[in-house]
Amino acid sequence: MNVGIIGSGTMGSGIAQVAATSGCKVKLYDTNEVALDKAKASLEKILNRLIEKGRIDADEKNRIQSNISYVDNLKDLSDSNLTIEAIIENLDIKKKVFSELESYVSEDCIIASNTSSLSIASIAASLEKPERCIGIHFFNPAPLMKLVEVIPAIQTSEEVLQKSIETISNWKKVVAVAKDTPGFIVNRVARPFYGESLRIYEEGLADFATIDHSLKSLGGFRMGPFELMDFIGNDVNYTVTETVFTAFYFDPRYKPAFTQKRFSEAGYLGRKSGKGYYDYQNGMSSAEFILASANKDEKRAQQIFDRVLVMLINEAADALFLNVASAEDIDNAMTKGVNYPKGLLTWADEKGIDWCVSRLDELYDEYHEDRYRCSPLLRKLNKENKTFF
Repeated sequence: MNVGIIGSGTMGSGIAQVAATSGCKVKLYDTNEVALDKAKASLEKILNRLIEKGRIDADEKNRIQSNISYVDNLKDLSDSNLTIEAIIENLDIKKKVFSELESYVSEDCIIASNTSSLSIASIAASLEKPERCIGIHFFNPAPLMKLVEVIPAIQTSEEVLQKSIETISNWKKVVAVAKDTPGFIVNRVARPFYGESLRIYEEGLADFATIDHSLKSLGGFRMGPFELMDFIGNDVNYTVTETVFTAFYFDPRYKPAFTQKRFSEAGYLGRKSGKGYYDYQNGMSSAEFILASANKDEKRAQQIFDRVLVMLINEAADALFLNVASAEDIDNAMTKGVNYPKGLLTWADEKGIDWCVSRLDELYDEYHEDRYRCSPLLRKLNKENKTFF
């Protein structure tokens, strides 16, 4: 298979590596020759590291590298069977690129976008043959993260959907098929991990370190929400939250937090700026800081963890209720896409559906905010004494 990748940044380069490793002939396109040189050097470094770790040998390295060519003319992708765009999250720019690309590729070439938040239907509308367009959303770093969300637009043909699923599965990735709705699965369901934690902080119930400690020690999350926001970048995370909030017609469940907005405005972006919710300039790692300063009160930690968890479960349940994805794909998305310790719907079954409904109703009774409304699916399962699995 001939694969064209548009954009040689971290994500585009990562996707190119995945496709080349699986035996595809890949052309990595970028208008910036310096960026292409950087991508080539980065791949060399990554493959050398894999050799050092004993994951591949020199022959495998040469095979992967020989499968990738670097081009600076969009016309060079004309022989592609599949193209995946991984450029800036700007709808107008993507539409312009897709429209030009379509004039070069064959009629049966699949044209895909790696967007994490934009409407696939809107992108597809820029094409003469919108039925060939689909969302294929990798997670960073693409070679390591197992999950790929595949998102058909309302225009996407069944044949294109099935070919895309088959291709990505052959690349040894776990496919989760998602409806073309804001945030798809992961960026929608994960919002409370950040949003509810920020709300708990803004209410003065706990500081950053205590909230992070609670989620890590009781929930088994690899990183706490503030640690993770610092890793992602407060500017990036806030923009995604704001985009999802707007796209859902200002549903209070997705309401951004002023704390994150102010941190972003102040330039406290996290690790990349040296300062975020934690200070990375004094040589102490974020994890060490958490262990040193977190309030270890077990009762408080349990309250924090329960509140964030039930909001995550409610979001996952509502995604299933609205047919965004299957129960299996929702749980796979959260474990394989963002490394949650277990699937949220599985977690709900373990905690008990009655516990989920009761805890959400307690929060709603306390705040009387629509943010805490219980998913109709949770109520239905509770009434019928059923579980998700």
